[in-house]
Amino acid sequence: MTASKPALPERPFFSSGPCAKPPGYSPAKLATESLGRSHRAKIGKARLAYCIDLMREVLGLPETHRIGIVPGSDTGAFEMAMWTMLGARPVTTLAWESFGEGWVTDAAKQLKLDPTVIRADYGSLPDLASVDWSNDVLFTWNGTTSGVRVPNADWIAADRQGLSFADATSAVFAYDIDWDKIDVATFSWQKVLGGEGGHGVLILGPRAVERLETYTPAWPLPKVFRLVSKGALSEGVFKGETINTPSMLAVEDAIFALEWAKGLGGLKGLQARSNANAAALDKIVEEREWLGHLAEDPATRSKTSVCLTVEGADEAFIKAIAKLLEDEHAAYDIAGYRDAPPGLRIWCGATVETADIEALGPWLDWAYRSLKN
Repeated sequence: MTASKPALPERPFFSSGPCAKPPGYSPAKLATESLGRSHRAKIGKARLAYCIDLMREVLGLPETHRIGIVPGSDTGAFEMAMWTMLGARPVTTLAWESFGEGWVTDAAKQLKLDPTVIRADYGSLPDLASVDWSNDVLFTWNGTTSGVRVPNADWIAADRQGLSFADATSAVFAYDIDWDKIDVATFSWQKVLGGEGGHGVLILGPRAVERLETYTPAWPLPKVFRLVSKGALSEGVFKGETINTPSMLAVEDAIFALEWAKGLGGLKGLQARSNANAAALDKIVEEREWLGHLAEDPATRSKTSVCLTVEGADEAFIKAIAKLLEDEHAAYDIAGYRDAPPGLRIWCGATVETADIEALGPWLDWAYRSLKN
């Protein structure tokens, strides 16, 4: 590295999924007693149950809500919820980025439910006040590909007739969530916890359980989606008896992250780190005329997947910046999502160190000037 280049971030991992591992992480630190054993064995079920208990504790999730580990990451968990519970009443889908649009496609083209669709462009939030809560309502709490989030759960009706389905990946462990307003939530370990991919987490409130036990969809369900047996919820799924074979290595990886989070003081500790990271990136943006936020309103701007605009940049320019910084080992995986407007996306979740966000600013300057010149 030449003298004209800035000091490198210690950990240049800014990907928005899979995200940076927790500080101090090493595979050698993972417990290994469950590896090579059946997940149905006493030790396997105990570790799965412990992982569920840790998630409940760190999230502050009430006992009214069940937690299950399911296949297919956040996508698998949300698909499972859609296919097993939708169709009982009209459906409204909210979309302001690519993953919300994915749920629109599934509801409309795969399940053929003719949903009401409420959209907004990248960078904005739809009109939440227009939602009809006699419907089942699908939304992403934190739009990972647009950097726009719902500000809170105040817009969700307490006396709703329909169910609220929250794709909460990139949001859980980073924001306060009013669980009384959430009937279904899904996420994956690979986001705010910096865990491994492939596994999803499904959270069900009591109204969702009632739906599962009283409603049978018109379409066939594959085995990996079946949450009900003989008219009753398969309770074992929410005690560590997974529907299919999980990776116990990924489970131990998640346990490491959850124990790390617990050591920070739990949810508040995670939130403090993420807020500090987002504030450090805000400062970088404010000091540069050529950088901006895709999310226009600070009240609905993500504190985890922060999406930035670059003055005059097209897709090729963004790819060039990302490659230049990766080649220098200054920042990995910071190009915006392929369906989003051209820009940068910097992960500011709790597993990132604020000092590394601060070190990123001079490198953005260096890359921008190098390409402009």
